[in-house]
Parts: sequence; C-alpha cells; structure tokens
Amino acid sequence: MPSKQISAGGIVYRREAGQLQIQLITDRYGKISYAKGKQENGETIEQTALREIKEETGILGRIVEPIDIIAYTYHHPQHGDIQKEVHYYLVESEGGMLIPQTEEIRSVAWYEPAVAWERQCNAGYDNNDFILEKALKLLGVQV
Repeated sequence: MPSKQISAGGIVYRREAGQLQIQLITDRYGKISYAKGKQENGETIEQTALREIKEETGILGRIVEPIDIIAYTYHHPQHGDIQKEVHYYLVESEGGMLIPQTEEIRSVAWYEPAVAWERQCNAGYDNNDFILEKALKLLGVQV
C-alpha cells in the first residue's frame, strides 16, 4: 500500500490601491505555481498552508476558505509509490515583505488576475489550472 503525504498551500491575494492582485511563484523548475509544502508533525493542514506561504514568500496570510484538493500518486526511488494530497486555500495577505525562499523557489510576485491566469495557462502545471480558476471565481473574477 502506498505511503500518504499531505501538503498544503494557497492562492494568496491582496488589494493594492483598490486593485486585486494574485501571488504567483516560479518554482525551482521554472514553472508557475503557488506556495505549498509538506505538513509537519503536530500541524493542522491550515497551519501548514500558512507556514509554507510565510516561509516561501515572506507573506503573512489569513485563510478565507478552502479551494480544493489535488490528489495523485508518484513513485519515489527509495520509498515506492506515494499518495499525495495537496490542499489549497484562498488566503488573504495580511502583511509581510515579499521575499522568495531561494532554496525552494526562484521568484515570487504579484499579478493582476488576467495576467496571473495567462501565466498559469502558459507556464503552470496543468493540474493547477482549476485551482486558480476556482480561486478567481471565489474572488468574483471570471476567466
């Protein structure tokens, strides 16, 4: 039976001068993605999401609501098949300084919703399309 691994993260947004902005990261492979990471012992999934966002991007956030879960299985050379669940939340930025954790990601930036959607479609992981689409809908943006 495959091992199970839980990760969590979020689509982080803010309103800057009345304009909605979406946070995107460029991961270590050069793909567009969202801050996320593995759950640590004793953490709730929500705590994992907020900790990973803070560690990877420097932003403090507040969970607004769950978006969805991506589930898949991958093969690890030493541990065999791993069932992975990634829990995504809609997270409002509450401060902090945008600083990428360069050990984990290449960069992080804020984008207008239409630009964020275009970058996701052109340079993101296919299984993340519906995560951003759902987040934007929750924020009242149609793509």
